[in-house]
Amino acid sequence: MKICLISPPYNSSVKSVVGASSPPLGLAYLASVLRDTHEVRIIDSNILDYRMEDVRRELQDFYPDIVGITSVTPSIPQAYAVAKMAKDVRKDCTVVMGGPHVTFLPVQTLRECKYVDIIVEGEGERTVEELTKAIENGVSLGKVRGITFRKGDKIIDNKPMPFIKNIDEIPFPSRDLLPFDKYQANGVRYTTMLTSRGCPFGCSFCASSRLFGGYWRGRSPKNVLEEIRIIYEDYNTKNIEFLDDTFTFNQKRVEEICDGIIREGWDIIWGASSRVDTLTRRLVEKMKKAGCWILFLGIESGCQRILNGVGKGITLEQVKKAVRIVKEAGIEVLGSFILGFPEDTVQTIKQTINFAKKLNLDYAQFSILTPYPGTPIFDFAIENDLLLTKNWSKYTAIDPVMKIKGITEKQLKSFLQKAYISFYFRPKIIWRWIRNRQFTFIKIGVKAVINYLRGRT
Repeated sequence: MKICLISPPYNSSVKSVVGASSPPLGLAYLASVLRDTHEVRIIDSNILDYRMEDVRRELQDFYPDIVGITSVTPSIPQAYAVAKMAKDVRKDCTVVMGGPHVTFLPVQTLRECKYVDIIVEGEGERTVEELTKAIENGVSLGKVRGITFRKGDKIIDNKPMPFIKNIDEIPFPSRDLLPFDKYQANGVRYTTMLTSRGCPFGCSFCASSRLFGGYWRGRSPKNVLEEIRIIYEDYNTKNIEFLDDTFTFNQKRVEEICDGIIREGWDIIWGASSRVDTLTRRLVEKMKKAGCWILFLGIESGCQRILNGVGKGITLEQVKKAVRIVKEAGIEVLGSFILGFPEDTVQTIKQTINFAKKLNLDYAQFSILTPYPGTPIFDFAIENDLLLTKNWSKYTAIDPVMKIKGITEKQLKSFLQKAYISFYFRPKIIWRWIRNRQFTFIKIGVKAVINYLRGRT
């Protein structure tokens, strides 16, 4: 069968500011489990700057039997448009949709878009194998685990697919099916990797523990190093971003990966996400030696009461210590903060902005709390009638979509603007960029501030 996997055209807030887009790693993984028995094509609309008519042209040319579409919450309208287009091009094709949004709202998705036939929920590799076999052989979908589908006028929700325990078994993503050279940041080619799945922490604003399981599953150092070798030697790429929720969850594993990079002498640089309570001086010094140049730390709030309320499980003192030891190791730090938690007040939001400025951060990312489907906060918002809209295109993390007691939407957007302007337009930050010749960041910063001042948040 011919299978076309599509990331729909969608101008994300990240791409609009920094001008970069990451590879659709999930689709590349699915392609790897399907390509031995099927003809597979991936369309990454964003990196190709495709419009809908470009996607239509590709579908007409390839004429697939199955169209698989991935989507995050704010790009759902575009995903629905691609589903309709697929049916327009080939009425008898099977349209399958996956991703975090539809995983948690499968029935609602099928009701909202009549052009979608099947929802693949959660971790998709084993499910798509079972699903494609069933479609190819014309057998009932009733026993395919991990899907919700239409059967006449009914919507059937099947049993979930168990998580893959040994994720070393999953083949490496098919980067050769992507326009690899187009993935660049600041003019430098880069790629992404995922070395673990699952999260045991269960923060109320995050769906990861529900999407990939409430326990951590890590690939072996040997398996991770082999993929790095392929990226470095076969793809001639030296810049890697690890997409794990918490790359440093298992410190011993990270040290072994770092030892392997150092032993092989690979001239690579890489970044990763971490929790402040999983870092030690010994670990970050080894990471620096192995090429780590930046760590993304989810700090979220500068108020301990807020951190306790959302189940983050860290303290402000741990934050300060982690930033200090990372910086002393020579690694740059990006701190992530969220404004507009249900427990937030005007005072606690100001406290968060001030805390971000007091830390010795290189970069800060501020966002407005967005109750994405699948998160405990989404459930809380539904139960308490707090959602301002169910227009999914507004769920961008820079638009208020939930009522906050004592804080208006206008105030919240104003705080987001103030956070970025007051953090980045300080002499300390500007001088650091000039000293390090990071002129691209100055350009991005100015562009972002201008956009904010124009109200384009």
